[in-house]
Amino acid sequence: MSDSQIDSTFDSAAFLKQLTKRPGVYQMYDAQEKLLYIGKAKNLKNRVSSYFRATGLSVKTRSLVSKIADVQITVTNSETEALLLEQNLIKEYRPPYNILLRDDKSYPYIFISDKDTYPAVRFSRGAKRKSGKYFGPYPSGGAVRDSLNLLQKIFRIRQCEESFFKNRSRPCLQYQIKRCTAPCVEAISPQEYQEDIKHAAMFLEGKNKAVMDEIAQEMEAASEQLNFEQAALYRDQLVSLQKVQEQQYVTGLQGDADVIGCDLQPGGVCLHMLFVRGGRVIGSKSHYPKVSIEETRDEIVSAFIAQWYLGAQREIPAYIITPFELSDEDCLKAALAEARDKKVALSHNVRGERSGWQKLAQTNAEQQLSSYLANKKNIYNRYLELQELLGLDDIPTRLECFDISHSSGEATVASCVVFDKNGPLKSDYRHFNIEGITPGDDYAAMYQALHRRYSRIKKEEAKLPDLLIVDGGKGQVTQAMEVLDELQIAQVLVIGIAKGPTRKAGFEVLISGDTGDETVLENDSGALHLLQHIRDEAHRFAITGHRARRGKARKRSVLEDIPGVGPKRRRELLRHFGGIQEIQRASVEEIAKVSTISLTIAEEIYSALHPDL
Repeated sequence: MSDSQIDSTFDSAAFLKQLTKRPGVYQMYDAQEKLLYIGKAKNLKNRVSSYFRATGLSVKTRSLVSKIADVQITVTNSETEALLLEQNLIKEYRPPYNILLRDDKSYPYIFISDKDTYPAVRFSRGAKRKSGKYFGPYPSGGAVRDSLNLLQKIFRIRQCEESFFKNRSRPCLQYQIKRCTAPCVEAISPQEYQEDIKHAAMFLEGKNKAVMDEIAQEMEAASEQLNFEQAALYRDQLVSLQKVQEQQYVTGLQGDADVIGCDLQPGGVCLHMLFVRGGRVIGSKSHYPKVSIEETRDEIVSAFIAQWYLGAQREIPAYIITPFELSDEDCLKAALAEARDKKVALSHNVRGERSGWQKLAQTNAEQQLSSYLANKKNIYNRYLELQELLGLDDIPTRLECFDISHSSGEATVASCVVFDKNGPLKSDYRHFNIEGITPGDDYAAMYQALHRRYSRIKKEEAKLPDLLIVDGGKGQVTQAMEVLDELQIAQVLVIGIAKGPTRKAGFEVLISGDTGDETVLENDSGALHLLQHIRDEAHRFAITGHRARRGKARKRSVLEDIPGVGPKRRRELLRHFGGIQEIQRASVEEIAKVSTISLTIAEEIYSALHPDL
């Protein structure tokens, strides 16, 4: 790009001549006064001048410069102040040429109240207003669910809502499958329950060894007091904790850390974060920021750290591990320390377990980006749009959809189809033959299918879906919410997909299980296409099951249901009369003429074929 081309849009020479060399923030605007880009600089004159040099600019940078009509400057006292201001402005205005993260939501915690006699262990998000202890933050709702599941299995602490807890007269399913000690009916004393709560808190803080030592001492004490039943419970807890210890691929180091891996390839960039809390890796998360300018890996990681920690109200750990040395490391450390009010270590040269975390984060970044680039033109983009539509922490990895099929109430069948990140997972499809309901009652059929499905999943500790979709309106959605509430299954998002007023494809209405709100998506929405796909698959599978069941019932001979009439007698009857219609026309005496049929059995056959007489 020549100087004449640049000057035709913006008089860069005159602007740069009077520009200060102090630190600050610069904002670039186009001719319509639309904000294009926000940047920070240690030396404003040097940094802004680099955009207007005659050679050496990337294609995308030249594209940005060609649109510049104005540049506004904010001078700061230090580079640290400039960095903080830059991130506040990016968060507020989200200019198109900056690296932008999709995710700016608050992160989930595990909360234990300190006011209740029998406190529950619960998922929490948002402001920490309740009295009690918060553990986290966790990288996603899935990481919280995994931890809550472990707590239930090891310490058998309740997770039910207060309304459910206070209205129990007998233990629920959780007690029967040994996932709760039934404090709702005082099957455990407050002192014993509080001991389990204490051990659970220590476990969440990463004090596994201390927990195991305490439980071992309590097991020995119980044995000495000949309380062998209690000792056996402690033994089971120790075994479970030992398995957890063995399954953790990184242990032994105390403290909190976030570990960042970065891979940059033509077409995209992936930043993969490992979250370490209390010396345990509690989860990970991949980010695919929009890189509108051809940034270096150094610039991408620096911008990511600044926006991730300074552009949102997130907890900043004491230790952040980067994949390589950052050119503005000192500035970032100062800004992070100011935001945290405590010193923050930002390091790339690490050893021991930290080195293992660093390699793991980098390997994941490379693998995740390869997968992302391979799939993003197909189903992956639809999952991304669905994640954004529903406000999920992670891309959903398991979707289940239910539909009902029958012919005027005859041979009702429910279908359950399953999609994973690759699309339909046909090995997990299921049919449910619906019995014991009023024919044609779709609500009761939906309730029965969902209850059978998720009570079994609960007992077998099988994988729950991230998203449950029901084909139908608010009535079907209500059935799904009631089943999940009854089975105490939390954190499964429920939506209904109903045909719109025109009942045409592309005008479907989405119904939220949590709020009941209705949403109509644009007919070119990738999220809508994904939901239509799984809904149509559930519909197809339900019809297939219904037709098979109806056909089987219609092919079945009514003689098969008559006591005493086995295959041999059925064969003789059909051979004698020629068909079922001729048997129905025959009298008792005529039926008794068949060699294998007595008068008593003939009367049974006649009564069965003429139930109204």
